[in-house]
Amino acid sequence: MPGRFITDRQHEDYMTLRQHHTQKIAAAKAGFSVSTGARIERDPRPPSQKRRERRHGGGKPDPLAGLWNEEIVPLIEATPGLRPIAVLEEMQYRHPDRDLSSARRTLERRMRLWRAEHGPDREVIFRQSHPPGREGMSDFFDARALGVTIAGVPLAHRIYHFTLVHSGWEHAEVVLGGESYTALAGGLQNALWLLGGAPREHRTDSLSAAFANLDRDAREDLRTRYDALCADYGMEATRNNRGIAHENGSIESRHGHLKTRLEQALLLRGSHDFDELNDWRHFVAQVVARHNARHRDRLRVERPHLQPLPARRSCDYDEARVRVTSSGGFVFRKVFYTVHSRLIGYELKLRIFDDRLELFLGGTPLETLPRGRPPAGGRGGHGYVVSYHHVIHSLRAKPQAFANLTYRDALFPRTEYRRCWDALTAAGPLRQACRIMVGLLWLAHDQTCEAELAAALSAILARGELPVLGDLRSRFTRPEGDGGPDVPVCIPSAGSYDDLIQGQGAAA
Repeated sequence: MPGRFITDRQHEDYMTLRQHHTQKIAAAKAGFSVSTGARIERDPRPPSQKRRERRHGGGKPDPLAGLWNEEIVPLIEATPGLRPIAVLEEMQYRHPDRDLSSARRTLERRMRLWRAEHGPDREVIFRQSHPPGREGMSDFFDARALGVTIAGVPLAHRIYHFTLVHSGWEHAEVVLGGESYTALAGGLQNALWLLGGAPREHRTDSLSAAFANLDRDAREDLRTRYDALCADYGMEATRNNRGIAHENGSIESRHGHLKTRLEQALLLRGSHDFDELNDWRHFVAQVVARHNARHRDRLRVERPHLQPLPARRSCDYDEARVRVTSSGGFVFRKVFYTVHSRLIGYELKLRIFDDRLELFLGGTPLETLPRGRPPAGGRGGHGYVVSYHHVIHSLRAKPQAFANLTYRDALFPRTEYRRCWDALTAAGPLRQACRIMVGLLWLAHDQTCEAELAAALSAILARGELPVLGDLRSRFTRPEGDGGPDVPVCIPSAGSYDDLIQGQGAAA
């Protein structure tokens, strides 16, 4: 076939056969026509050499003539990482008299071929086999791109993600803070106890984010705690090399799949807004559960290979100590928390989780507070986790302190109370607004009628009126001695217990 493309191997075979056969027979044995054999004999150079030197584009001059071997090859040999566009711009700078505008595709093709033949060695990725029960992986990903809002407020959060590499079983949960040790330890243990077993190896990234802003001793302490956590579950703790994401590829790729599933589920739901954070947590759990249902058979194969769980969970929290100040609270990581005023001057021990703080006085548990976060970017003052129940006794004695209270806006338990404050300050003297507002908060606290009072305030404001403290006190204050409805309790006779015991013995 005239003009047929031949390889260097065919060319070599033909030249060898030609030593013992006629041109026609040698060409037939080599697999091409007699005319191709004649063309080879007229120009015995191998095809690869002809392609390098052939004229560009079927008759057009080579745009890189005098540049490729003379300047470009030495340049890419000295600097292997150069891209074709950078090389082209350099040639245009060196030779402004030459028109190289049409040389880009030629340069890209030649550089690609040159690197295949003469370029540096490239990293090889070795595909791994994953036997059942061998490996589990953990990582975090930023979930802000999902656009989830809680009661209309955008939720800045991450999602902790665990997977068994063999079966593809997954666990995911919402993390409000960053990639901390507490988030990792809590999420990992939740996954293992939900799974009912532990793999022999647990792999993470370098944990650099979890150890950020810690001194050397603190980093070593967290590494020791993490290794001890894995040892409690009989797992070998392994980490991929820093900056080499493909070493954790079995979960990196699944991040994308989980994000896609969550995005599609939110689209089907028709809204990205949730009334409460727990609603979003439950939604994520449902999406993951539907995925795991499709891997039920593979998990059934892997589960017998998992290690049994220990008798109890390991420590998955940090600890700190704080002192309650005269302000009726304490500051922890740029967030001010209120506590009961009787704790002023005492030192408290904190157990720090991702979503809460557990308070202890010595070994006695006091209460659990939701975990607060400082303003975005770490600037703009403190965050606040405050409760009017903690300070209302003192505030009732000093109602005018309410006007300029630093955490006043965070003290309103519901939006109706905030709207009431705005209406009071707009309509009358600030002094009177403070007295009424503190009185309303005291009424909500003393009569445990926060929700009912909020509904009443909403109705009053909707009519364009202002609340009258005396009327609301009369409406919501229960009479003294009124402890709620009487519930009649019938105490059975002692003989009826004997009948019950005898009946159970007979049934046995």
